[in-house]
Amino acid sequence: MKYYAIIVAGGSGNRMQTETPKQFLLLRNLPVLMHTIKAFAQSDTQPKILLVLNIDQQRYWRRLCEEFNFRIPHEIINGGTERFYSVKNAIDSINEESFVAIHDAVRPLVSKALIDNCFKRAEAIGNVIAAVQSSDSVRMLRGDESTALKRDEIYLVQTPQTFSLNILKKAYLQEFTSHFTDDASVVEALKENINIIEGERNNIKITYPIDLELAELLLKK
Repeated sequence: MKYYAIIVAGGSGNRMQTETPKQFLLLRNLPVLMHTIKAFAQSDTQPKILLVLNIDQQRYWRRLCEEFNFRIPHEIINGGTERFYSVKNAIDSINEESFVAIHDAVRPLVSKALIDNCFKRAEAIGNVIAAVQSSDSVRMLRGDESTALKRDEIYLVQTPQTFSLNILKKAYLQEFTSHFTDDASVVEALKENINIIEGERNNIKITYPIDLELAELLLKK
């Protein structure tokens, strides 16, 4: 069986209060995106890595690779106007039976163990997404009325999200809708059941400045 990892790097960095897209910010003297790619390259599964980048960012990325002597093999795929189209572009480039892990470029602390487990379990049961159970109380707000939800039934979704290529190709033939917030929601629209496996608390998404500081602390450990 063949394995692929689609690394989606389309963030603008607006919420980081910086002009530099967050995937290119330095984390322990290396761009965030390089940490992410290294995690997949060092996994036992050894997937082929497809990096989805906005066309306007590709020259800058190649310059970073030269500057940091980054030589891990990866193929660059043109990004789309929405995450949906970015992932679709990468999926359309794969033409062999395989399992595909789709991962946020700005989750650089994903472990090799989680990557390998996602591929293993997806191969066994068709698909899996990493998620962690909420440790906070959760409420749903509709209009002016809020309602308590059962905390033990709430999971916070992460990546990797791993599927057979066959189901992904079918799912991404659908028309885009704003309800598609991640790959699981796209596949679920085909009436497919989505399987959850335990993610990792350290597998944080770099979105705000405090997230980068936290990632620095976690890497020091």
